[in-house]
Amino acid sequence: MARGGSLLASEWAVAIDPARRDGRIVAESAEPERRARPVSLPEGLDPGFAAALRRGGIESLYSHQLAALEAAAHSDLVITSGTASGKSLAFNLPVLDGIARDDKRRALYLYPTKALAQDQARKLAQLRPPGLREAIYDGDTPREERPAIRRRNNLVLTNPDMLHVGVLPNHKSWGDFLANLGWVVVDEAHTYRGVFGSHVANVLRRLRRLARAYGSEPRFLLASATIANPVELAERLVGTEFELIDDDGAPRAGREVAMWNPPLIDKATGTRRSALSEAADLLAELVTHDVRTICFLKSRRGIELIQRFARENLERRGKPELAARIAPYRGGYTPQQRREIEDRLSRGDLLAVVATDALELGIDVGELDAAICVTFPGTVASLRQMWGRAGRRRRGLAVYVAGQDALDQFFCRHPEEFLERPVEAAILDHGNEQIAARHLIAAAYELPLTDEDDEVFGEGWRERAERLVEAGELRGSAGKLLPRRSEFVAARIALRSASADSIAVIERDSGEMLGLVEAERAFTTVHPGAVYLHLGRSYEVERLDIRERRAIVSAFDGDWYTRPKKETEIYIERTHEQRRVAGVELNFGEVSVTEQVIAFQRVSISDQEPIDIVALELPEQSFVTQALWDVLPDRLSAALPPDVLLGALHATEHGQIAVLPLIAMCDRWDIGGLSTNVHFQTGRSTIFIYDGHPGGVGITKRGYEQFERLLDDAERLIAECPCESGCPSCVQSPKCGNLNEPLHKAGALELMRLMKGAV
Repeated sequence: MARGGSLLASEWAVAIDPARRDGRIVAESAEPERRARPVSLPEGLDPGFAAALRRGGIESLYSHQLAALEAAAHSDLVITSGTASGKSLAFNLPVLDGIARDDKRRALYLYPTKALAQDQARKLAQLRPPGLREAIYDGDTPREERPAIRRRNNLVLTNPDMLHVGVLPNHKSWGDFLANLGWVVVDEAHTYRGVFGSHVANVLRRLRRLARAYGSEPRFLLASATIANPVELAERLVGTEFELIDDDGAPRAGREVAMWNPPLIDKATGTRRSALSEAADLLAELVTHDVRTICFLKSRRGIELIQRFARENLERRGKPELAARIAPYRGGYTPQQRREIEDRLSRGDLLAVVATDALELGIDVGELDAAICVTFPGTVASLRQMWGRAGRRRRGLAVYVAGQDALDQFFCRHPEEFLERPVEAAILDHGNEQIAARHLIAAAYELPLTDEDDEVFGEGWRERAERLVEAGELRGSAGKLLPRRSEFVAARIALRSASADSIAVIERDSGEMLGLVEAERAFTTVHPGAVYLHLGRSYEVERLDIRERRAIVSAFDGDWYTRPKKETEIYIERTHEQRRVAGVELNFGEVSVTEQVIAFQRVSISDQEPIDIVALELPEQSFVTQALWDVLPDRLSAALPPDVLLGALHATEHGQIAVLPLIAMCDRWDIGGLSTNVHFQTGRSTIFIYDGHPGGVGITKRGYEQFERLLDDAERLIAECPCESGCPSCVQSPKCGNLNEPLHKAGALELMRLMKGAV
């Protein structure tokens, strides 16, 4: 790690205005180059396939590609390596070689987005190996073309959503394909985590079950960005044993890395200059020096603002021709618009693109010189994927522009730890009760459930099935279980939601459905008076009709946003694990969470000051989920004055929620919390942290297992913030149901120090 020197002395120094960088660059480092480890094409490849590789300019392989080819002959495997390391060729080798030998064999390729499938299809078409008949089968495939694809094509590229609703329930039309299915490729496997991953794990088990019914046992080949638990993730997704290929033999050009912290505007409140403005100025500076740049931000609205600010910057400089060479890229654009942007970027027509994480994954957009990530994207794995977009063939620049959030500022105070931090573990739980139960019904619709399904669905499926029989969802017949209703079950299961129930958001004037909101999140997101964001536009909720399952919204241009105020109660259902640590009784188990939104606060966008609070009358909502909770002994809670204790507990809860994403690959919005002076069941001061999704997906289990690290990181996060009494960079949370009241920063620090001293 170098502080000052390596970046500024590099070839990139000219691209960063010296007048702006003072006090902004927190740290710099240089990622070294890596030499390639090539190996010759193996002699055992099909001659026609080997010839196709050579025609495509592939005369040799990287060592990890050869290892994948050899391992795929005898085991399911997961391949992890850096960006632009040839993972696609690694899983293509065994598949295309096998098809070249026998074109009756079939392969199914799964991608998390349609754009990735289209990108891979283009590359396969360019390679043109013998015997290959590839086709994309997704929601955009014309219906008249689908029967021919099912009959003729031996490599089908699709996504989990289409597999779930379009292929598995209609398996009789796919009988020949399933009977000859030799390989299932799951690309970008690290994206299948949390609720989405838990759904996809059940979809893949249903696929295995149907393939087995048609007489095939396909080999599963997974490719992933570098994560902490690739084998565990693969085995949880598919339910079989996996071999790991992680010895990356591809070259890397190396990168200069800079951490960039916007300057303080108000030391008393901890307010900093907007990260969006800083990123826009930096982007404009790089573009003026002909540095081809990609800028990432999670917010759709934010990327539109960065692009606008950067263009205005360049126009003020009298360079409108450069302003026209910056484009935004996000979800919500049509496929044609996205393809046009990708093509312009690949050709070099665009100098810069400002993108959501839609471009984080492996779409080929050509050579880029610099990658800027604005605010922490949630995981180190995502950050490294984004940075990996720059410097693939020649030395690049990677910049992290910090926001005002607690995690961003924590990293700016610990740049060494940030730059050297290992990637996180991807978490999912295919046995989540709400998710797995619905997929059992879908599986019964596809084929009756029998005793032979033990190996696919694992332990616990029979008990779950019995509960579904009692609930009237399944019925027994001749030793088999069938769905009680003949309706199309899969259509009622949204893979990206833990809830089977959702609220449609309808624009009043046009009648257009803008989107869907999970039912359990409706009262906090689309309550009457809420400001709802969609594709960068603001809408005000006029009416929420729970019976009709819809929220009516209208266009909104006011200068405020809304935050819900809610009351939360937690009932401990059962304790699964318990241990004493840091002077407290730490528990993990199941809890019932009851929430009621009682009001909402309007907050000014311009100065972030509260305007007013509006009361609401909405019903309570309850759900069962996983949680960890620590019960303080009387001597610890008595160490703080009664008027300090609740604020200290609340601030401690916020600090632990803020750093939990560093342990579990999740977003802070996936986590909830509650702290109380005296909980009616424990009889003592208690802090709860719970999975925000019904049933839980394993997030808090990871926090329970690594509680010591959670406590240490939370204490450092709060202690090192220079503010006096708490700010958005330490104890305040943008999702607090109590609107960040009460909070006591000093009390939280004293409490956590007492806990650590009790070890």
